[in-house]
Amino acid sequence: MTEPLLPAPLITDDTVVFGLLALCLGFIFYGSSKKTGFWSKFYGIVPGVLMCYLLPGILASTGVVAEKWETLSETGEIITHTSSLYYVASRYLLPAALVLMTLSIDLKAIMNLGSKALIMFLTGSAGIIIGGPIAILIVSIFSPDTVGGNDFDAIWRGLSTIAGSWIGGGANQAAMYEIFKYNPEKYGAMVLVDIVVANIWMAIILLGVGRTKQIDKWLKADTSAIETLKVKVTAFAEKITRVPTLKDYMMMLCFAFAATGIAHFFGNHMSTVLTNSFESVSDQKSFLSFLGSSFFWMVVIATAAGIALSFTKAKNYEGAGASKIGGMFIYLLVATIGMKMDLGKVLENPGLIAIGFIWISIHAGLLILVAKLIKAPFFFLAVGSQANVGGAASAPVVAAEFHPSLTSVGVLLAVFGYVVGTGGALLCAYLMEVASAL
Repeated sequence: MTEPLLPAPLITDDTVVFGLLALCLGFIFYGSSKKTGFWSKFYGIVPGVLMCYLLPGILASTGVVAEKWETLSETGEIITHTSSLYYVASRYLLPAALVLMTLSIDLKAIMNLGSKALIMFLTGSAGIIIGGPIAILIVSIFSPDTVGGNDFDAIWRGLSTIAGSWIGGGANQAAMYEIFKYNPEKYGAMVLVDIVVANIWMAIILLGVGRTKQIDKWLKADTSAIETLKVKVTAFAEKITRVPTLKDYMMMLCFAFAATGIAHFFGNHMSTVLTNSFESVSDQKSFLSFLGSSFFWMVVIATAAGIALSFTKAKNYEGAGASKIGGMFIYLLVATIGMKMDLGKVLENPGLIAIGFIWISIHAGLLILVAKLIKAPFFFLAVGSQANVGGAASAPVVAAEFHPSLTSVGVLLAVFGYVVGTGGALLCAYLMEVASAL
């Protein structure tokens, strides 16, 4: 019996879909700007950025738009169609946003934030590593078949790809897929768990952002270094704020997309050279395989370009709204990520979804415990988690929700996630194999 085709959405033209996503974002930001009435109360409870995920997700769930669909050719071959919007947003707008949002970075002030940010990031990684095998043990009590499987159908092999994604990112996820050779026909279910659980966890974090003061009070956190950084960056922005001219916009366009071009050019070359020169990089089973990812190098080079520009007069373009334009690019990326989330599929495989939720709950619980013990601010908990689970596409979004000046902290931790992703995921996979055999 063949699998049914992925249905085509109502709108398949990317230009129309892009317009629809822009309409969603405009509707959300217009509503969230209201100071009185229903929308004021609504956005007082639900963060605007969460709606930027959910509205496209609802459109995808109801069949209006889709990231991927299938059709049959005249010869009976299955043709897979994929929207290019996420690719464009992640490869063009994301690096441009990283440049514009790190243009006014204050490295010294970030260093003064101390070690708690790194501790919370590593705690998040540890939560993913131990969470996977514990989730398998718990679910095996109620549903042994859910965590079973033999050879390349073994569930732990598929879950290893989620571990790679949740500690590092796409490159690490691909590495786990190559190493453990999970049945490709069943791999889609793992991708579903990854997307659904990660997005719901991000939604919970974003809900917490609106209650940061209460959470920090409960954690007894010292937020003085974060507040100092906010005040310093805000004071600098006020000092250089001006009415932007067309020249200002064109120069910011130049910085953002010239750096994006450079990031792609050297990122592709670095990836190719390292893959061809070093077996440890070309071998997907290697700890260093992430160095063969052009996306990894693109993020690193774009971030480095933004930091380099912060030491020049280009830093003053923050006064013309550099980070606001970067924020606009990020929200467009957020909307395209939302398109991946088909809410209707959440209950298609309840056993696997249960594993995912138990897994992410252990990750969250460990983060809360350590944050309470070391009195870390909620900001470090949220960004440390998203630098793991969300990577370079999500960590800057969450950081920016606290304050635009904190975006760079999310970027730097997300880059670090790529470095530890493969090693951490391998350890998690071996522990899950042991748990599956018990």
